[in-house]
Amino acid sequence: MREEMIRSVLSELNGSSADITASAVISTDGLMIASLLPANLDEDRVGAMNAAMLTLGDRSSAELGCGTLEQVMVKGKEGYILMIHAGADAVLSVIARPSAKLGLIFLDARRAAESLAKLL
Repeated sequence: MREEMIRSVLSELNGSSADITASAVISTDGLMIASLLPANLDEDRVGAMNAAMLTLGDRSSAELGCGTLEQVMVKGKEGYILMIHAGADAVLSVIARPSAKLGLIFLDARRAAESLAKLL
């Protein structure tokens, strides 16, 4: 039941923009909670990589005096990865096309993360 509700939030997020190609909710220790990922991506690997990047972002933000981490963004030649905390123990990860309008993606992802935090 809870996983269906989480997947519903992810589905709504993915449908909010044609530029969002995938999304997932991952525990802060790297376990996949729910995802809408392409079949060619390994959920365990995605979870582990996202947890590692989030931990590094948390530590960097704190050590460099930037305060509490709000989001991590990675820009690659073929697109973006955006990670936002969804409560204390989970992170929302969003994959977007390189042509994405990031302002709208950030807004939709923030709203989804807030909804997910209530479910978790």
